[in-house]
Amino acid sequence: MAAGCQPMYTPTPQEPQKTTPQPEPEPEPEPEEEPFESAADAVLHMGAGWNLGNTLDSNSGNAEHMWIEAWSSRKPADYEKAWGQPQATRALMHMFKEAGFGAIRVPVTWYPHMGTLNVSIVNVDGEQHPVWDKSTWTGTEVDPAWMARVKEVVDYVLDEGMYCILNVHHDTGDASTAWLVASEAGFNTAKTRYQALWQQIASTFKDYGPQLLFESYNEMLDQYGSWCFASFAAPGNYDEASAQASYKAINDYARCFTETVRATGGNNAERNLIVNTYGACNGGGSWSSHLNDPLKQMALPEAPDHIAVQVHSYWDAGKFAQQKADIDKMFNDLDTHLAGRLGVPVIIGEWGGGTGEDSDANVQFASYFARKVRDKGWAALWWMGLSDGADRAVPVWTMPRTQDAIVRNSL
Repeated sequence: MAAGCQPMYTPTPQEPQKTTPQPEPEPEPEPEEEPFESAADAVLHMGAGWNLGNTLDSNSGNAEHMWIEAWSSRKPADYEKAWGQPQATRALMHMFKEAGFGAIRVPVTWYPHMGTLNVSIVNVDGEQHPVWDKSTWTGTEVDPAWMARVKEVVDYVLDEGMYCILNVHHDTGDASTAWLVASEAGFNTAKTRYQALWQQIASTFKDYGPQLLFESYNEMLDQYGSWCFASFAAPGNYDEASAQASYKAINDYARCFTETVRATGGNNAERNLIVNTYGACNGGGSWSSHLNDPLKQMALPEAPDHIAVQVHSYWDAGKFAQQKADIDKMFNDLDTHLAGRLGVPVIIGEWGGGTGEDSDANVQFASYFARKVRDKGWAALWWMGLSDGADRAVPVWTMPRTQDAIVRNSL
């Protein structure tokens, strides 16, 4: 066959390769969010704690002498420094974290920064007095600049990996500026503003994680300004009906607080919340049969999973030997009438030995008290003095031996 006459090569058609259909891959499940730890676990994990006192809680404190409102520009820094402390810094929080502290309480007074607070200058005997007529107080919106500064300080604490307790502080108490009063009339008058305040706080922080806790109110007293137990300062020293009304009011505030926070959604649905006894009273002492009433009359606003109850406890470290039995009794009473009865952990939100001195007495007292707290699985936050005044600006310790004793005995 002549060259070039070969038949063209025609390949045999191939059968298409058969494949087994593969099922569509299952979508990756969305990671489930970890539930918030219980209040009992959070309190157990706090360890040693401290209060950033006389800072964001500073205020004029006297409706007849509203000196910050009258004689300053009313910027957040004017309030923060009004009681002799420097502005809070991230470095200060870092010092506490490095020393072994696990929790910082950030007391905040809100009334000067809500709505319109009108102050009039009144001339009395040739002197000018800036006076606040609370009946003229209008509006409930928190000053955005103030809320931003509160948020900044809270972030200092949380960024260090510590727990932070944020509260409503000198809006209660026996000062003439206090607007949260433990009475039926007091609750009815304050309810709308109180709800509005917690709606704003809770909404601001609703996406924050479980290491932020909200505290409902500080040391709320009755219309007589009674410490130790309700109606203690009433005419005749005690009135049963008035006392019962005050305890009911405390429970009403606690329920209002809890329902308001939960309703804002986000992480606030499970956030661990703190409610205080009447006056943050601890039942200590034996001189009156009514001393344990604030513990016995406390009711939970909801199931106990995400609720803790707070009291405060101050002693005279120089009299520790004489007071040791009373300290032991207080812890037993708290266990019986709060932790045991209600099934909740206890936070001693403020405690101290009555002096800012870094003395042997304070070291001995602080060591013993911190061990008692640790053994109960509770938490306690020392009030202020561990780093105080100009020392906070450095920052350095004012009471290095006492702070070391607290940390060592909280482990």
